[in-house]
Formats: sequence, C-alpha cells, structure tokens
Amino acid sequence: MSRFSKGSRKVSGIAAIAVAMALSLVVADQADARQGGSFGSRGTRTFQSPAPTQTAPSTAAPIQRSTTPQPGPQATNPAARPQTAARPSMFGSGFGGALMRGLLIGGLVGMLFGGGLGGMAGMLGLLLQVALIAGVIFLVMRFLRSRNPTPAAAGYGRSMSGGPMPGGPTPGAPNPGAPMNSGPTPSYGMGGGMAGGPVPPQPSAPPAGGGKTDEIGVLPADLDTFERLLSTIQTAFSREDQGELKANTTPEMFGFLGDELRDNAEKGLRNQVSDVKLLQGDVAEAWREGMRDYVTLALRYAIRDQMVDRTTGRVTSGSDAVGETTEIWTFVRERGPFGAGPWLLSAIQET
Repeated sequence: MSRFSKGSRKVSGIAAIAVAMALSLVVADQADARQGGSFGSRGTRTFQSPAPTQTAPSTAAPIQRSTTPQPGPQATNPAARPQTAARPSMFGSGFGGALMRGLLIGGLVGMLFGGGLGGMAGMLGLLLQVALIAGVIFLVMRFLRSRNPTPAAAGYGRSMSGGPMPGGPTPGAPNPGAPMNSGPTPSYGMGGGMAGGPVPPQPSAPPAGGGKTDEIGVLPADLDTFERLLSTIQTAFSREDQGELKANTTPEMFGFLGDELRDNAEKGLRNQVSDVKLLQGDVAEAWREGMRDYVTLALRYAIRDQMVDRTTGRVTSGSDAVGETTEIWTFVRERGPFGAGPWLLSAIQET
C-alpha cells in the first residue's frame, strides 16, 4: 500500500471522528430541551388511548415515560401449553386393559413353549376368551355408569366482595352479564359544575367501541378536587415547591416532575407559571383496579407559561400573554377499610 493511501485513510478517520463529535453535540443539545411529553401511569390502561371527549375529541398522545412495564409478546407459560394426549392403549386402560394384556402375554408364552398346533389351538381359544371377558367388562362398566349419572354443573353468581357465590345470582339482584344503562359521563366547566349528576357504576370491562365509561361514580366533589389540583400542581411546579408536589402526585409523577425541575436549575432557568384557570373539562373514563380508583379527564385551561433566567428574571421563552392548552390528566386514589384516600396526579398526556 502506498504512503498516499495510508495518509488518505488517516484523514478519512479524522473526518469521521469530527462528524461523530458534531452529532453528539447536537444530540446533547436536544437532550437539554425540556422533556414535557406524555408521562406517568394509568394502571393497566397505561398504554391504551383514553376515550375521546368533547373537550379533547382527538386521540391523546401515547405515554412515553412510565415505570409501568410495557406489555410485550405473550410470555410462554408452561402450564398453558397444550398437553399432548397420551396415545390410547390397544386394550384400553385401567383394570380391564391390564387383565387383557396379561392374558395375551400368557397365551403367547403358552404358544411358544406349548409346542406345535396344540399351542396354536390354545392361542385361538385364549383370544376367544379374551374377547368374551372384554365384552363382559364393557357391559359391566356401561351398567355402572348408567346407575350414577354425572350431575349437571351448577351456575354461580358473585358476592359483594367479588368471590364466587354458589347457587347462581341472588333473586332481585342485578345480573352481571346483563347490559347496563351507561348514562352520561360527568363534565364540567368553569366553577366545577357537573352536568347530569353522578353516574352509577358501570361494568368493569373497557368499552368495546372506545366510548366513555364511569365505573366508580364520579361525584361533583371529585370534579372540584380535580380543578383545584390542576391549579395547585401547576403553581407548585412554578414555585419549585417539592413538598407540595409530593403531597399531590404519585411517587412516579413526583420523580418525573423533580427531574424537570433539576434540569431547569442546571440550565439556570425556571418555569414560571401563573393565571391557571380551568375553562372546560370532562371525564374520559373512570375505573377501578383492585383497591385503586382511576379517573382520566380532558382539561382545557388558561395559563401563562414562560421560561425565565433564574438570576436576571429575563424571559427566555414563552409569551407574557395568557394562552390555552388541552391535556389529559389521570388521577388515582387508594381505597381502604376506612374509606378512600386523596386523589393524586398519576399521568399527563398531550393532545
């Protein structure tokens, strides 16, 4: 190889390293941008799209950051593998099959060591005896089965605690398999007023057609709480009040919001939020998972959102004018023997 070709390869290698360094700087610059996006958890529905509503008729952005593991291909369950049926014996199983196999073996031994045609004749007689014995066993088994018919399987309902209750549904009680009237889901606007009143519990299965459901019966007091939490959490984030954030969010959401606050502080910035006011909102879905209640809402609210320099207070991005934004917020609460706990923010999704 000539000296010129070696030098060319060296120059090409240096150029490649320079390009890689430039790309890494671009990636680092993008990573420094405010994370935002859709994050948090919605229980078993974390990676499902909430139902569209009048406030947010379009599909919400999927959750991108969550501690909930994303479901993958169905894991192989050894217990669920189909078992290969055992090949039936030529003479059947159980006592009758064992008897017939013993007689056959005995006949073969007699034929081999009994000698000549006498042994063969003995074998034919043995086969006739085996056939007769098999017929008798079959008739006896059939007679015994006819004397002990298999009882029909009894139906069962469900008790209040969710466990099986023998004897079928209780007379007068609602039938879990019957269709239920899914009334309107609650909606509210400025002031937290609710249209249509509380909705009775709905079936626990997700809506087949993607419609709105309320399985827990969201009350006007709950809607007022959600409106208050919208302003409380936004204001606490602006003040970088981690105590207030921790008190009103799940540990997962508190971790994500805390990461954003630390990123802003490292850049010398602060997210200044003010004039938060709910303009319109409605429930997309509300459901129960074990001892937890979830409510996902579409919220359209007014907000003044700016990024300012931590030292000088100079506005680096955002406008001084009040704007509007629509997001999907999910709240969760724990239920226990002494009642329900407070509602906590568990997820935010962009629209």
